[in-house]
Amino acid sequence: MSIKKKLSVFFTLLVLCILLANNTLHYIRSKNRLIEFNKKEITLVTEEIAYEVENSKNSASYMENRMAQELRTASIAIQDSLPADYHDVSNDQLKRLAKKLMISHITLLAPAGDDIIGVKSSDPKEINMSTKEWGYWYTSFRQLLSQQTITTKKGVNLPHFWSGPIEVASSNPNHIDKWGYYYDGSTNYIIDPYFRDRHVLDFEKRFGPTNVMNRFTENLEGVLELTVFNPKNFGKRNQNVYLNGNKYIKIKDQPIWYGTYTYRNTERDKKSIQEVLKTGKSQSYLAEINHKKVLKTLVPIKEKNTPAYVIGVVYDYGLIEKELQQELIKHLLLSLPFIFIVLIISFIFSTSITRPIKHIMEHVNQIAKGNFGKVLNTRRKDELGGLVANINHLSHFLKTYVDDLKKSQEESEYHAYHDFLTGLPNRRYFKEELNRRLIESKEKSIRHVAVLFMDIDRFKDINDTLGHSKGDQLIQLIANRIKECLPSANSFLTRQGGDEFVILFSDFTSEEVKGITEKIMAYVQQPCYIDNDEVFVSISSGLSFYPEHSTNLDTLITYADVAMYASKRQGGSKVSIYHDSLNKKQAEKVHIETRLRKAIQKGDIDVYYQPKIEAKRNVITGVEALVRWNDAELGFVSPEAFIPIAEEAGLIQYLWEVVMKKACSQVSEWNKVSDEKMTLAVNFSPRQFQDPVVLVNEIKHFLSLHRFDPAWFEMEITESTLLMNAEETIKALHLLKKYGISISIDDFGTGYSSLSYLKKLPIDCLKIDRSFIQDIQEDYSNSEIAQAIISLSQSLKLEVIAEGVEEEYQKAFLMKNGCDHMQGYLFSKPLAAEDFEEAFLNS
Repeated sequence: MSIKKKLSVFFTLLVLCILLANNTLHYIRSKNRLIEFNKKEITLVTEEIAYEVENSKNSASYMENRMAQELRTASIAIQDSLPADYHDVSNDQLKRLAKKLMISHITLLAPAGDDIIGVKSSDPKEINMSTKEWGYWYTSFRQLLSQQTITTKKGVNLPHFWSGPIEVASSNPNHIDKWGYYYDGSTNYIIDPYFRDRHVLDFEKRFGPTNVMNRFTENLEGVLELTVFNPKNFGKRNQNVYLNGNKYIKIKDQPIWYGTYTYRNTERDKKSIQEVLKTGKSQSYLAEINHKKVLKTLVPIKEKNTPAYVIGVVYDYGLIEKELQQELIKHLLLSLPFIFIVLIISFIFSTSITRPIKHIMEHVNQIAKGNFGKVLNTRRKDELGGLVANINHLSHFLKTYVDDLKKSQEESEYHAYHDFLTGLPNRRYFKEELNRRLIESKEKSIRHVAVLFMDIDRFKDINDTLGHSKGDQLIQLIANRIKECLPSANSFLTRQGGDEFVILFSDFTSEEVKGITEKIMAYVQQPCYIDNDEVFVSISSGLSFYPEHSTNLDTLITYADVAMYASKRQGGSKVSIYHDSLNKKQAEKVHIETRLRKAIQKGDIDVYYQPKIEAKRNVITGVEALVRWNDAELGFVSPEAFIPIAEEAGLIQYLWEVVMKKACSQVSEWNKVSDEKMTLAVNFSPRQFQDPVVLVNEIKHFLSLHRFDPAWFEMEITESTLLMNAEETIKALHLLKKYGISISIDDFGTGYSSLSYLKKLPIDCLKIDRSFIQDIQEDYSNSEIAQAIISLSQSLKLEVIAEGVEEEYQKAFLMKNGCDHMQGYLFSKPLAAEDFEEAFLNS
């Protein structure tokens, strides 16, 4: 759609929205006015009905008194007309007398045992009628017969006379009666004249609220029904009265006092009635009743001297909706001319704006097609003239920018596929190249595609020691050495990241690839000179071949990676070719790790104790705590198998905590009962020195917890530990030494032995590795290394202990050369705590 059309539509829609909003607001205001008017109308109606109800009550009270007086007058006339004994009176005689006196009926009441019954009556249903269960009526009859003052508050009291209130006739519930009861002691019966129905109800019809309520529902549009509710009984079970075989509801107990209740919603109305009486405020609600949408309003009426009641008004809500719809349609129709006028004006306005824009757009289209440099001339001095000048400037700028962008894209594309440090192709480039060569091998029947995965051994240690800057220089140097060893054709070198390199070979035999790999490894192992530092490094390598091992790109890379890690497990500086057993070993490794985690959680890790012997005295001077694991599924698992896995999986700390907790507690107990105290030696993993400060605090915590004297505790570390975070590690060792702990170098001579750290560090003891002891023969041949370590220890004034002593001649050699402290199977294998006690402490 063009801008011209959009402007027209926009302004038209804007005005339409304004008009709709205005009409909506008018609709809401009209609705509120109608509802407010309805509320006022309902208020006037309920006030009028309440007024009529109160008038009716007051008038009814007056009328009851008048009727009571008339009934007393009739009673005196009846007394004068009848014999004093009711046996002498006939029912027909009473009928004639009632007609003559213009009353409804006459009944004579007389005592009968403990009851007062109707003995004679113009109304057959009153004859033999019992009054014993009539409550205050019966009490009033007794008081009349006893010539006492009537105590009943209801009705009217006159001399020798009491008039009961207007009520439903218990002898015939289809009638409403007004009774009078007269007795002055001159007769043996109470005279009971009464008015029925027409006489009683005519007054209600003439002066009660019913006429006003009917007038409202007939003449006031929208008012469907008016009801005066008795809140005490509405919505409850009827309070029926059972007398003389009849069932009826007293007038005061009827749930509806006036009006009708055809728009029934009993449960909702019951709750609303109680709520409006409680709050004293009217309530309204919308509902669909009798297939009509109505607005029902309930208004509470509370007078000082009369019971509270509620007036219900049912209003036809459809009238309000109809009025609102008519009002809305009228305003919408009035809006149509305005919309038409706005549409014409907006069309004229948009035309004047869009004509020059069209020329500008044509120029921009040329720029969009890459035709930069063209100049658009205009004489306009307004905003459009400024826009043309800016577009001309943009055209010139874009030409310069596009030229620069092409150069930048070329550089970005290069870096997207190349490693920034070495300039070699990166992982992304490698995958694309590998995929291309696999496709090529299928199409051209190339014999082999090989993936060689290479990783620098212990690069992290070198990086941490020399610093990252020199580590980067080392990476660059090794990358160049690898590149120099590769044939110019059919090889593709990439850096995967960190210290990892991957090489692709095409159309080489496996032997040729292996030969190239060994050449690379030999060249890399030559000394590297970085500034003033001489560095020696080696590389571990793994090979996988297409199609022998897999035809899948990602799988080939994974297999080469697995083979490389197999080389690392063999000590590094090796090349391994992938085979299926490597995956099996990896799966076994994962399984061992899973079982080990569960064993740690369940507390299934044991601690064994191997004694340290002073050979001269042949006494135990200490024990070395060794971790052992006997799994329910795997059986006994060698520490050589699970400890490297624990270090790699981050579980070594948990194992160490188990050893510390059990060993400190156990040896502490043994020392309490032993004449000669035993030292406790515990091995520490290099990984625990990643945060030396935390480690120092943990050691102090365990020794303090088990009240273990630091002087009897030995820390055994390997030489590789000293290469990790060297400065912080040395600081931690000095703190532990100051605390009183002894420090031993375990497996001395097998790692990166250096005389310099032996002089710097607070070391107390060197432990000769078992491999050097095992080399010693009966004629003391192959003993040079062991003898050298003993001599070195003596010259540095360090204690020395030999591990793995299994033969008497080995013991004799060590003692001859001044090494009196030993441990090994010659004395005892590692034992569980119970077995150790049995073997050495209970004898």
